[in-house]
Amino acid sequence: MKLPTVIILMFNILSACSQIPHEITYITGCFVNGTTEIQFEFDAEEILYVDFSKQELIYTVPAFLDPDPSQILIGLSVLKDARDNKELCSDLTVMAAAEERNPPEEKDAPDSNLYPAEDVQLGVENKLICFVNHFYPPSIQVSWTKNGGPVSEGVSLSRYFPNNDGTFHQFSTLTFTPSEGDVYSCTVEHSALETPQTSIWEPDVRDHSLGPDIFCGVGLTLGLLGAGVFFYCVSHHGQ
Repeated sequence: MKLPTVIILMFNILSACSQIPHEITYITGCFVNGTTEIQFEFDAEEILYVDFSKQELIYTVPAFLDPDPSQILIGLSVLKDARDNKELCSDLTVMAAAEERNPPEEKDAPDSNLYPAEDVQLGVENKLICFVNHFYPPSIQVSWTKNGGPVSEGVSLSRYFPNNDGTFHQFSTLTFTPSEGDVYSCTVEHSALETPQTSIWEPDVRDHSLGPDIFCGVGLTLGLLGAGVFFYCVSHHGQ
């Protein structure tokens, strides 16, 4: 993306010269070609600009207007400030021109997800997939740990794949055999990240015992309901 060829600085001042509040806007335009334009607006209408060739203020409205434009700016060193701002403009445009010739490289930070390739069964070999997406430029480092220690065996890294938005995605996999209590992590490093991005995964074995517990609970509830109906019927006929 190219930088604009003009830098506009605007400052607002509230005027208390009359009972009705007015707004004065001070505008400085810094152009890459070296020119500087400075003007004042009163309630969005230009009232003066600075003529640097003559080193004077040029009023663009009649002086007999109420309020008098020259009276509005009493106490403000408009011409001196304009000269100072012209020097500031020169520095800003030099910087802007340099960045336009050598624009900083655009970067997009990745997001990552860590998940198993197959349903997890303890003691059965599986693969963990670290999916890294939406990063630019296409250069990342992926590392793995198991229980806090680095892992290199069973690790693979795919090539970079382009996305439609100009970013990239990539896969890293770890072949492993899940055991209860193990903790795995995938850490991604990229130039757009201030700190490495880490995702953590551990086997969740609680779901495997949930089905029988629910089945037993439902069976017990239905049994109690049946006993209640039986006792109620016996009691009713006994009467």
